[in-house]
Amino acid sequence: MAEESAVTLYSTSLVADTIKNPFSLKVGMAQMLRGGAIVEVSSLDQAKVAESAGACAVLVSDPPRPNACGISRMPDLVLVKEIKRAVSIPVVARSRVGHFVESQILEAIGVDYIDESEVIAVADEGNFVNKHNFRTPFICGCKSLGQALNRIREGAAMIRTQGEVAGSGNIAETVKSIRSVMGDIRVLNNMDEDEVFAFARKTSSPYDLILQTKQMGRLPVVHFAAGGIVTPADAALMMQLGCDGVFIGQEVFDCLDPYKRIHGIVRGVRHYTDPHVLAESSCELADEMAGLRINQERIEQFGERDA
Repeated sequence: MAEESAVTLYSTSLVADTIKNPFSLKVGMAQMLRGGAIVEVSSLDQAKVAESAGACAVLVSDPPRPNACGISRMPDLVLVKEIKRAVSIPVVARSRVGHFVESQILEAIGVDYIDESEVIAVADEGNFVNKHNFRTPFICGCKSLGQALNRIREGAAMIRTQGEVAGSGNIAETVKSIRSVMGDIRVLNNMDEDEVFAFARKTSSPYDLILQTKQMGRLPVVHFAAGGIVTPADAALMMQLGCDGVFIGQEVFDCLDPYKRIHGIVRGVRHYTDPHVLAESSCELADEMAGLRINQERIEQFGERDA
């Protein structure tokens, strides 16, 4: 994926004109992250480890609090500023879904990307942020093709297909969501023009973006996977399923040598078609994965839910 040419959203003469069409500039900025791993961090030290291990960006979040309750919000702005000064890679910060004021604040302090994230909380149940009102590129989550294309219509420059958020290392939810999106795209590619109208209605997708997706054979913007990605094999699986990169959660720091784990996953993204490199990257990680086992009870519950 990293070697492909840059994708664009609109097939018009304005796409290269960043004054008349600033959205194309934001899509181009998101292209810079293709073929990389974005690591979630909650401290300055973690950000430095992620950068040294080869992360393409860091996603700043508040430190996990045991038995915490209440609403999660955008991260501590002091921490965001400290990390932005300390690292040379892009810095991503989350705002709540629909909370355009949090997004305005994050843009004001100079974050490189804003993740309008359902993972932390939803501030407006009926509306997402109008991302065209911002200069900063937005990342948005999805679990279906219709959700992805609607977020792009609102101005998202990158799509994050989301799986589980519990930090257990269970990649099954992520695989399910990725296969849903990619499966719909493959179905779309084999349709004639008359069928595309019905498909757009069925998936609640903007018709022009459905046509763009059909023409390109992929989402019109950069597409990352998130949730349960904790090994080089997990990352390579996401890439081989058609993603452009991955998000790595904070659980990768719950080990003796987080640098080794992150570096292995980064190599898994970059060399996702080479099983020999993947095998080398996966060696000596058994001890680092000891805290990310899914117990039998959770496996049985997962199977009953999907039955």
